[in-house]
Amino acid sequence: MPKKNKKKQKWRRFRHRIVWALAYLVLYPYTRIKYRVKIKRYKEKKKRPLLVMFNHQTALDQFIVGAGVKGPVYYVASEDLFSNGWVSRLLEWAIAPIPIKKQATDARAVLNCMRVMKEGGTIALSPEGNRTFSGKTEYMKPAIVGFAKTLKMPIVLYRIEGGYGVHPRWSDVVRRGKIRAYAYKVIEPEEYLAMSDDELYSLILEGLCVDEGCIDNVYKHKRLAEYIERAYYVCPDCGLTEFESDKDTFTCKKCGKTVRYLPDKSLQGVNGEWPFRFTTKWYDYQSDFINGLDLTKFTDEPLYTDKASFSEVKLYDKKYPIAEEATVRLFGDKITVETQEQTYEFPFEKVSTVSVLGRNKVNIYHEGKLYQLKGDKRFNGVKYVQICYRAKNIQKGEENSRFLGL
Repeated sequence: MPKKNKKKQKWRRFRHRIVWALAYLVLYPYTRIKYRVKIKRYKEKKKRPLLVMFNHQTALDQFIVGAGVKGPVYYVASEDLFSNGWVSRLLEWAIAPIPIKKQATDARAVLNCMRVMKEGGTIALSPEGNRTFSGKTEYMKPAIVGFAKTLKMPIVLYRIEGGYGVHPRWSDVVRRGKIRAYAYKVIEPEEYLAMSDDELYSLILEGLCVDEGCIDNVYKHKRLAEYIERAYYVCPDCGLTEFESDKDTFTCKKCGKTVRYLPDKSLQGVNGEWPFRFTTKWYDYQSDFINGLDLTKFTDEPLYTDKASFSEVKLYDKKYPIAEEATVRLFGDKITVETQEQTYEFPFEKVSTVSVLGRNKVNIYHEGKLYQLKGDKRFNGVKYVQICYRAKNIQKGEENSRFLGL
């Protein structure tokens, strides 16, 4: 007789409730103490699963959101989280995050979300797919609208403010300041299913777009500017460059312009005027500069040369080191990685995407394989993403596209 198919295990497990309860007891107080965050908990009157969307500002946003809604939350997480060996297996067992391919369309992730929804689970994700580098909410793909309308779950727009001031993505230190987190708006399915896609998209942007390019609080630390060079590489005076930070100042290596990062997040020129009052405006200028760059001038000589460790990532398995230190060169049409044994070439026309993870890691998706660079403390991964997207936009005949991968 043919064997009966084994019953498919549920995504939601009883142990997730236990893990969540224990995590709430430990991580919620830890997050409040570390970030001085004031969390206003959303109290859902009905017993039903929710789709929680939040803007991504800090490394502990998942704990903030988890403390802000009731019950276990199933987070949509980058596939990189699932490629760390036994650590990934432990996380899958304990909290069962939903994997998604970073910066790519992933039908399997949608199906898994539908599975969790049908089992009564609350799902949380950041439509940005990236933690902000500048203090302003990153680009959100309009596809989030179709995703929401497919699930037909109540949408909770959960807003985090002050996270960039307390802990910018490019910094290693947490400043003494305040964060506020709260449910900005709840949109019922019958409400948004009657809207056009553009109307719902605008509503999501309204709820989650936060611009911290303003004076709203004081954020104190002795090393306010440290490692800002992880995010910025364009000087308003000399163009493409590198910066070096020290305590509360950073200096352009080409022209010597020095700028101070103040406790209110504003920027102040030390040895001359600095045209950007906040990092948000500087980041916009940097993106505009790259969007106007003629990359054909940089196909023979590299724009940048870095040192980084080099690995191949087997998705849902682990990382396999190729070289502890490799020479990485960024050209206008490719990335090359030179090890002692060989040189790897990643032409942008054959690269599906380049993404930056954390503070100093870069993923290169090339012909069905995934490679990862991990630089030193001052490594800037943003430039690899933005140059790659600029090149791909040109190749696709979309030279005027403003989106640069973040």
